Amino acid sequence: MSARSRTDRFTMTQTTSVRRAVIQQQLKELDALARQTLQDLNTVAGTERVARWKARTVALLMEAVGQEAGRKFDGIHPGPSFTNDMVEEFSELVNCYRTTLVTLTEQLNDDPGPSSEG
Repeated sequence: MSARSRTDRFTMTQTTSVRRAVIQQQLKELDALARQTLQDLNTVAGTERVARWKARTVALLMEAVGQEAGRKFDGIHPGPSFTNDMVEEFSELVNCYRTTLVTLTEQLNDDPGPSSEG
């Protein structure tokens, strides 16, 4: 294997690690927002905090993962809920974003790039 191939593989692995770290950090922040909101029982303020978190997350995903990933995340708009339970609606909102980020992490893990060799 050439030195360039090793360097390319290292760079690819490093890039994937950075992408995963960004996503994991955003998941931690989302979980913290959810815990705080459910503790305070103020879903209106929690929803506003999640909206600000989403805007930051979109920017981070565009920078770390790619423009397409950021645009897809930005396009997530959970549908209406008819439960009349504000806590349940908030939890569904959080789970919608969490599921998307977890799926993105899994896609990065399954990416059959040069980093999967060896």
